[in-house]
Amino acid sequence: MTTLGMIWAEARGGAIGRDGTMPWHLPEDLAHFKRVTLGAPVIMGRRTWESLPERFRPLPGRENVVVSRDPDLVIDGAQTATSLEDAIRLAGGDRAWIMGGGQLYRDAMPFAHELVVTRIDMDVPDADTFAPEIGAEWTLDGGGEALVAASGLGYRFERYLREAAA
Repeated sequence: MTTLGMIWAEARGGAIGRDGTMPWHLPEDLAHFKRVTLGAPVIMGRRTWESLPERFRPLPGRENVVVSRDPDLVIDGAQTATSLEDAIRLAGGDRAWIMGGGQLYRDAMPFAHELVVTRIDMDVPDADTFAPEIGAEWTLDGGGEALVAASGLGYRFERYLREAAA
């Protein structure tokens, strides 16, 4: 069985996106994302795939699985699935990571065992995509130390675990 993790960065208020992009530039978080996900499959929605710069598609060192309602979608360098369940099956292996977007996070939350969240100290008043709520069934297992990026932006990494997923 594949253990499912989810990874995202969020600003205050749970904002994760605006107009199909992340509303910040935080190289330290991108490096963290790479460290966490390298070698494991990543599952993302079609709009998240399209938001990646072409030079990073597919994400290297990871099997890329894209979820879309379009059963005829073919993406060079990625497998495609029409449901989260199909995507998890295609990913295979011991662990897979959900990397967005908002709807896929909400759909996958009941099945996830681990959350890796970067909290960014900024407001995004015009955000249009938000992270799922982290309920009481999750336990903070590490992180939380306040860090400051080279740009001066404050952030922290957090890891949450849940004993039993659906």
